[in-house]
Amino acid sequence: MRTALTIAGSDSGGGAGIQADLKSFASVGVHGTSVITCVTAQNTRSVDSIFAIPPAEIRKQMRAVLDDFDVRAAKTGMLFSAAIVRTVARELHRTSFPLVVDPVMIATVGARLDKEDFQAALVNRLLDRATLLTPNRHEAERLSGLSIRDVGSMEAAARAIRRLGVEAVLVKGGHVKGPLVDIFYDGRRMVRLGGRRYRKELHGAGCTLAASTTAYLALGFPLLTAVRRARRKVALGFRASYRAGRGVDIINSQIGIGR
Repeated sequence: MRTALTIAGSDSGGGAGIQADLKSFASVGVHGTSVITCVTAQNTRSVDSIFAIPPAEIRKQMRAVLDDFDVRAAKTGMLFSAAIVRTVARELHRTSFPLVVDPVMIATVGARLDKEDFQAALVNRLLDRATLLTPNRHEAERLSGLSIRDVGSMEAAARAIRRLGVEAVLVKGGHVKGPLVDIFYDGRRMVRLGGRRYRKELHGAGCTLAASTTAYLALGFPLLTAVRRARRKVALGFRASYRAGRGVDIINSQIGIGR
């Protein structure tokens, strides 16, 4: 069985973060390993606290996984601080498998999920190792310095973000008005990926997309194919979303579409 790795925060509500990632891996038939960067007290309504794991313990988790498992692809989610980014980047730069970076900055419920020093460290230390970066509109605006209002400005942001050193970028259009379009750009191809817009905010959608892409990369699919399959999986997860708490619905990340 192929193995994938998620490096992210733990969601006590079970809808996002490590929990969503491992469910996404399993639904594709990939063994999931994990490195926990932060423990959060959160649910479908709020993020009440964030406890960052000491960098030395994060390093030990990463080495425990990488020393034993044949990891075929990895993703990062909530990294939170510059100290954590630096630790993760040092360990990942010793590897060569595909890496999906989800630049988690804001939770669905609106809470800030990064410290002030996070963005600079992400750009300077990790993006040159990334196979794919998956920012939503707000994250893409922060990383590119551009205002995103339509598909054209999404494409401009994708170009600007790729110049930061990442191999490819997927600017997600879920928070952009109009028909749903995600923009994939790898320096050669600018691809508009259309889809059906579901009129609801879901907990865990970004995690599920990045983790599912990672799982398909672990199975050996080319990058754009992995992205397309992950988007199909997320669309099914939207249709099968459910309410478990008293806040926003949770995406069904356990839905699979096969290999």
